[in-house]
Amino acid sequence: MLGETGIGLLVAWAVHDAEEVAFGPRWIREHLPELRERFPDAPDRVWRWMESVDEREFAAAVTLMGLLITAAAVDGHRTDGRSATYQTALTGFGLHGLMHLGQAAALRQYTPGSVTSALVVVPYTVWARTRLRRRGVLRPTRPRDAAQGIAFAMAGVIAAHAVARKVIARR
Repeated sequence: MLGETGIGLLVAWAVHDAEEVAFGPRWIREHLPELRERFPDAPDRVWRWMESVDEREFAAAVTLMGLLITAAAVDGHRTDGRSATYQTALTGFGLHGLMHLGQAAALRQYTPGSVTSALVVVPYTVWARTRLRRRGVLRPTRPRDAAQGIAFAMAGVIAAHAVARKVIARR
């Protein structure tokens, strides 16, 4: 029962983000020219931001995001999976995994996070949601829930990078 009520989310997230930390910053640096060429309409500020993120900032941001996921996972465990925060984080995590798979498909190549998305993130999310649904604690899923899950994940990532950048800049 631990797995679908919080702690499993933290374990799945840690496995997934280990892949992102191991390959993300280097992959971005190596593929930035190709990405700029393939997506010329993306705002310049996106490319400048991507160029500016180094391994230290990325690792710090992942650590900070880990605190957010830990809080959601603990809340999920505490409430036996009933927590709205936990369920929103779980939904956001699964959708984050689908976005990784979409990126890899769009680029027709490996992208950091795509392997663990296919092997861990999406299967874990489906499994956990199924278990919660069978126990009668999963809130009905509406389009708004998907939007909230994505917003939760994106807000967490943006805030984590903003704080990480400030922390790294002070050193």
